[in-house]
Amino acid sequence: MFDRESRIAAGVDVGTECVKAVVASEDGRVLGRAVTPARGYFQACAYEALTAAREDAQIDADAIEAIGATGFGMDCVADASLRAGNGACHAFGAFQHVSRAMTLVDIGGRDPHVIRVDDLGRRTDARGARRCALGIGSFLMFTARHLDVPPGRLQELAAAAERSVSVSSYCSVFSATEVLERLRDGATREEVALGCIRSVAERIVEIGGFQPPLYVCGGVVEYFPGVVLTLESLAGVSVQVVPEPMYTAAVGVALLTLRQQVTS
Repeated sequence: MFDRESRIAAGVDVGTECVKAVVASEDGRVLGRAVTPARGYFQACAYEALTAAREDAQIDADAIEAIGATGFGMDCVADASLRAGNGACHAFGAFQHVSRAMTLVDIGGRDPHVIRVDDLGRRTDARGARRCALGIGSFLMFTARHLDVPPGRLQELAAAAERSVSVSSYCSVFSATEVLERLRDGATREEVALGCIRSVAERIVEIGGFQPPLYVCGGVVEYFPGVVLTLESLAGVSVQVVPEPMYTAAVGVALLTLRQQVTS
C-alpha cells in the first residue's frame, strides 16, 4: 500500500503521437498513469493526460510536489519545474527497472535513439537516425490506417504473412508512398504490414552501437512488438523490453524532478 508520507511527483512526456503522464513516488513506484493521443494543442493534451494520471493514482493535486516535462512538446507543460531532454529521461526511467548499465534503444513516434546508460542511470552517449528516417511511429500509424486495422493489430497482420513486400527504410515519406503503391499493385495487407515492420527495424539497425545488454523502450515497442522481434533478428543480439515501455521517459522525468527538489 502507498505510504502517504512518501514524496511524489508527476512526469509528462509530450510526444508527437501520444502524451504520456505518470504519478510516481520517490522509491520509483508508479502510482498512476495515463496516455492520450497528441492532437490539437499540446497544452490541452498535457493537461488531460496529467489529470487522468492523478485520478488513476487517486490523489489530490496538492499532493504532487513537482511536475517534470520531457519530449517534443515539453515546453507546453504548464507549471513544470524541470524540463529535461528525452534521452536523459529514458535512461533514468529504464534504470529504475533494470538497475544496470545498458544500451537502451528508444523507439518513439518521432526519432529513435540508441542511448548508452551507465551504472547510475545517466545517459553517457546517444546516437540517432538519419533525419529523413525519422517519424517511425507516425509511419506505422499511417500504415495501420491504410490497412484498416487498429495499430495494435498491425503485428497480427504481419504474423500471418507468407512473405514480405519491399518497403524502403531510407526515408519516411518515400516509405509511406510505397505502402500505397504496394497496395495498389495487389500486395496483401499482411505482406505490407510485415514489410513496414521490417522497414522500421532496418532504420534502427542502421544506427548501430548495440553493445549488450540491449533494452528497448518507447511507444512503438508498446503498440508494435513485431519491431522488437525483427530488430533482434536483424541485429543478431538478444533484446529485452523495459516494463511499461511507453511510460519510460515520463517515469524518468518524474524521478529526476524529485531529485532536483532535494538538491536545489
